[in-house]
Amino acid sequence: MNALSRLPVGVDPPGERRRRGARSGVFGVLDIGTTKVVCLIARIEGDGEPRVLGFGWQRGRGVKGGSIIDLEEAERAIRAAVGQAEEMADTQLSGAIVNLSCGQPDSRLLHVQWPIGGRAVTEQDLRAILTEGRRRGTEDGRETVHGAPVSFTVDATPGVEDPRGMVCDTLGARVHLVDASQAALRNLGACLARCDLEVQELVSSPLAAGLATLVEDEKRIGATVIDMGGGTTSLAVFSEGHLIHTAQIPVGGWQVTNDLARVLSTPINHAERLKTLHGGAMGAADDEREMLPVPLVGEDEDHIARVPRAMIVNIIRPRLEETFEFVRERLEAAGVAKEAGTRVVLTGGASQLIGARELAARVLDRQVRIGRPRSVRGLPDTAGGPPFAAAIGLLAWGAGEGRPLIDIIPGADRHGGRLRRFIEWLRVRV
Repeated sequence: MNALSRLPVGVDPPGERRRRGARSGVFGVLDIGTTKVVCLIARIEGDGEPRVLGFGWQRGRGVKGGSIIDLEEAERAIRAAVGQAEEMADTQLSGAIVNLSCGQPDSRLLHVQWPIGGRAVTEQDLRAILTEGRRRGTEDGRETVHGAPVSFTVDATPGVEDPRGMVCDTLGARVHLVDASQAALRNLGACLARCDLEVQELVSSPLAAGLATLVEDEKRIGATVIDMGGGTTSLAVFSEGHLIHTAQIPVGGWQVTNDLARVLSTPINHAERLKTLHGGAMGAADDEREMLPVPLVGEDEDHIARVPRAMIVNIIRPRLEETFEFVRERLEAAGVAKEAGTRVVLTGGASQLIGARELAARVLDRQVRIGRPRSVRGLPDTAGGPPFAAAIGLLAWGAGEGRPLIDIIPGADRHGGRLRRFIEWLRVRV
């Protein structure tokens, strides 16, 4: 048994230094996606960095487009992934930090002016501003999941990071809100309750992917993270060190696999294999001559068709072009193209397709790199690539990274360690 895992949950070794908001003791994170479910169990070491104690991975079931559509199937996948991680870590989870990809997450920036009247700004003023922003952003059937200030203006002075203690007449704030469908959140809560797990915090999937793949300079000068998952493609825009926009597109690697299966009349499993081993968005000189075996649906095993690799590329490229065009449209519609800068970081499983980077650069007219998550102590090499960016980002969040100055995230209470509004909200409704 790992010596760290024998320490009581919630108890830290003496002399440990932590970021504000970092989790104490052993904690778990859960990335629930369309094509896979990943569970990591970790604790924060003395230098503030996480060490993975347990890892579990299962093929996704019961999830489509990021949302749960079959409670029993999703429960089986989650239980299996969590069980693997718990066995490796020799501990049992009662809750986890969970990625938010369900409920068609929406993002908005609001400008709030708050009268101070010539006195010093207090934390209560900041909470009042966030509450006002949440009130303005409330829509029927939607629940605010993230709410955080992006920047403050003290009277006529913009760009203030922390106005607490400053004297002014009026305090202005840009407030970023992320909300999601209440029904989808209820289904998520119900599924995890069936697994005997509580949602300790919800973290937007593209935010988590950004924490895992961006360097600090990219967050500061402006960058867009595009997380190309199995059932969805999500994006997060960072500027001046803050998350300022997120969006989700219901197209991912699964649609590429489905296109191949449909056009070639081949089983889904073989279409996935073709995509993984031979797929790409850019052709090569010998693609017409390279013939690939393709079994046909319903035919005998020895009935194999052969198609040129060029045909595979010609099926994949239009779908990826469409995906990047959707991303470009979302950025333009949100009005954040300027703040997003010229830097794009691609991550997620579908980003590994040959030529995806070059195609994204052409469609988006930006500099593009592939975002490989940072290395994490104790994490197997097989779980260190772009498909695991969101899960690794959830670990970073648990270690205190990306936390805003003050927020209204309905999750763990910073002071008592008790579950707060989101858990109570789920308990009332599930």
